[in-house]
Amino acid sequence: MGELIGYARVSSRSQSLHVQVAALLGAGVSQEHLYAEKVSGRSTEGRAALEDLLCRGIRRNDTLVCTRLDRLARSTRDLLQIAKTLEDKGVNLRVIDQPIDTSTAAGKLFFTILGAYAEFEASIRADRQKSGIDAVKGRPDSPFKGRPASINGNRIMELHAAGVSPTRIARDLKVARSSVYRYLAGVASNG
Repeated sequence: MGELIGYARVSSRSQSLHVQVAALLGAGVSQEHLYAEKVSGRSTEGRAALEDLLCRGIRRNDTLVCTRLDRLARSTRDLLQIAKTLEDKGVNLRVIDQPIDTSTAAGKLFFTILGAYAEFEASIRADRQKSGIDAVKGRPDSPFKGRPASINGNRIMELHAAGVSPTRIARDLKVARSSVYRYLAGVASNG
């Protein structure tokens, strides 16, 4: 039988790994076989501890242990890719808080179902967040103000009234000529 290799992850630097690390140590993972990181799980990109674990930290007959499936991956695609890597290396996966143990047929099935559910849940959460942001955007006290204007409309109007060409206005104000034309067309259609 191989070693128990633990993996813990939180999404932001302000979150604590303590609860996950304690659970992994309680499940029999030794401190020397523990990989932990504070990084988003939306993708496997930029997750150095996970990459190190998958490339060098596990060997045939080892078991990767994590507390919850979403600590390992947030998308079904990434989760299935990690599962394929583990399978190719002859490594099992055990999830402490969910009945997943890929050394059993039932554990493999449950693993696949939970992976799909985790991705669905992340998509629903993203949709709710977007809806909330969209609802707040129109309010005067909204923190979502959009990008600040890059052109000075009053200055464009002053120069235009003085007979300066749009090309010269754009060069003087260091903005695109199309922005000057667009601003002048907008003023003309509203005026």
